[in-house]
Amino acid sequence: MAVNLTRPVAPDPYSLLPPVPDFTLTSDDFRHGERIPDVHTNTDAGRNVSPQLSWEGFPDATQSFLVSCFDPDAPGPAGWWHWTVADVPVTTTSLATGAELPAGAFALRGDDGDAAYRGAAPPPGDQVHRYFFVVHALDVPTLGFGPDMMPGAANTAVIFHTLARAILVGTYQR
Repeated sequence: MAVNLTRPVAPDPYSLLPPVPDFTLTSDDFRHGERIPDVHTNTDAGRNVSPQLSWEGFPDATQSFLVSCFDPDAPGPAGWWHWTVADVPVTTTSLATGAELPAGAFALRGDDGDAAYRGAAPPPGDQVHRYFFVVHALDVPTLGFGPDMMPGAANTAVIFHTLARAILVGTYQR
């Protein structure tokens, strides 16, 4: 029996959440809607280097940020968490390519089990995958959980503390 890897495109997962104001998220490494460069992938051509991210225009009441990368197009019903960084200080408004995290911030284990950035790696021949890089501006200085929190649970918990959200989508296909 042949496996059909062509699936309907999942909706924008963030459009399903309660609405909040948006702010600006950009990258020096790719533009919104464009293909993510190979260096940022978890493929033979890639090196799992996190892309540069910068954000601005978030609310004055912001006390910290949560940064994540999610692929809603991964095979299976739950998508795939590639990166979640919690407790990013409000004084941090960018992460360099291959970022070292600022003091106090920490990465959660992604769906691959590593507490680090793991880049795009859709199955060969699968549809184009979308990678949602998201920064949540939060109303608390810390979320109060540790590095053992699962990324899906952490990204659900932030819904109750999100003042605004910035989204940058990259794509990848092999």
